[in-house]
Amino acid sequence: MDTVTHKIGRRKTSVARIYLKKGKGKFTINTKDSKEYFPTSAHQFKLNQPFNVCDVEGKFDMTVTVQGGGMTGQVEAIRLAISRALCELDENNRSLLKPLGLLTRDPRMVERKKFGQKKARKKFQFSKR
Repeated sequence: MDTVTHKIGRRKTSVARIYLKKGKGKFTINTKDSKEYFPTSAHQFKLNQPFNVCDVEGKFDMTVTVQGGGMTGQVEAIRLAISRALCELDENNRSLLKPLGLLTRDPRMVERKKFGQKKARKKFQFSKR
């Protein structure tokens, strides 16, 4: 029986749930192929980064559900979830991923808009007269 590892990654308002199991490298994101969902090469690199670092490329099948945020936020949420899953499978991967910052949850979020102001920090135009 193959065990499925389930992990969650977050970035900004994106939440990625990943289901990782041993396989041939099939990568599905929201029922689409990963290359179809994220066509740019920069996003493809970020998705495969944890596998390249741990030298396990093409050894796992993945099913990902991701919602919220934009493209880059979603990619980085998936990357964090993959890194966490690889650490659970083999504790030695932690020493490879940690120095590259792949296990760090990026806490930066959009600051909320304040009342009496145009945006979070921007004020309405001031007229002296």
